[in-house]
Amino acid sequence: MAAPPSEPSGDAQAHSARLRGLIQEQIIAAGGAIPFWKFMELALYAPGLGYYSAGAHKFGASGDFITAPELSPLFAACVADALTQPLRQAGKGAQFVELGGGSGAFAEAALEHFQASGALPARYAILEPSADLRERQRERLQARLSPALFARVEWLDGPIQDPWDGIVFANEVIDALPVSRFVIAQGQVCEEGVALDGEGRFVRCERPADAMLEAAVRRIEAQLPEPFVDGYRSEALVQLPYWIQAVVGGLRRGALLFVDYGYARSEFYLPERSDGTLRAFRQHHLVDDVFAWPGLQDITASVDFTALAEAGVGAGFEFSGYCAQSSFLLGNRLDEHLLAAEAQAADEVARHNLRQQAKRLTLPSEMGERFQAMGFQREVEFDTAFPLGDLSHRL
Repeated sequence: MAAPPSEPSGDAQAHSARLRGLIQEQIIAAGGAIPFWKFMELALYAPGLGYYSAGAHKFGASGDFITAPELSPLFAACVADALTQPLRQAGKGAQFVELGGGSGAFAEAALEHFQASGALPARYAILEPSADLRERQRERLQARLSPALFARVEWLDGPIQDPWDGIVFANEVIDALPVSRFVIAQGQVCEEGVALDGEGRFVRCERPADAMLEAAVRRIEAQLPEPFVDGYRSEALVQLPYWIQAVVGGLRRGALLFVDYGYARSEFYLPERSDGTLRAFRQHHLVDDVFAWPGLQDITASVDFTALAEAGVGAGFEFSGYCAQSSFLLGNRLDEHLLAAEAQAADEVARHNLRQQAKRLTLPSEMGERFQAMGFQREVEFDTAFPLGDLSHRL
């Protein structure tokens, strides 16, 4: 069993204390409480202090979690394979936009795959809000890609507003969007907020939900077999439709692909999931207290894939498909990519590692079923990338 998270260093504790102080100031300025989504936004994205905005190492074995691109280049090879046809159909000037570039591992492997298949996008753009991660991505890609390939990479300050064609790809991005928390109290929808106790510690509080959150919760409830019972607490990503419209910007022709962990709505809001899906991670461990060590731990909530389907279609795209990550990778030639990688491996140890990576990406007990893929298309064919394991009937 892995060791529990170690006590943060003195510098890390001081960093967390600065962010804690900033959040405390915001709570006081707001009259004693802020919505949970605001707390999550500050904890993750406060400039220079938030978990994703500051310089702590987050990805890989030495970080707090491992994403599929960091686990294996096989993931990027399969995703690039799936997106090659819509990328070509989008036209000669097609661009590839990756939301949240992580360590740069996905961009590195995907660009090399696109180059090998003769389907390089005119530009590979990374929309990364963290200045620190931008610099790490730049250093990695400049060191590992050829100069000609690296020249195609750019970093965006915001979505592309001018008309453009191409691909939007996001792996483990939606789960990190600041989410509203709600609770049912005496039949009414209340919003969960964050206040301070007598010693300045963060505590939950509740207040009547605003009209937007109440309408969102009642709409969800109307699609469930039974209404929410008193005390039921969960999340609703109210801003998801607006976020989708914002990140696609002026996209005219192309495809969208999202890979993340979550559930269809009927599973997301099961009666037994009565405290929602909110959780925190530090050093590969689940942390019960999402208020502990702000800035030093990831805070995340599962994705309601029914809401994602509604948002994509509502933004004017056709639904392409929805399946488990294992089905998506196997349906996009994982077996062939594994064989090709094994053929180039230096020795049996390297080949064994590749096989283990493929297992972690696809086994139900690992990433295979906890993560799902969902795609959308506009004037291109992307539904062919979902040949196996259709889950759309669950939506």
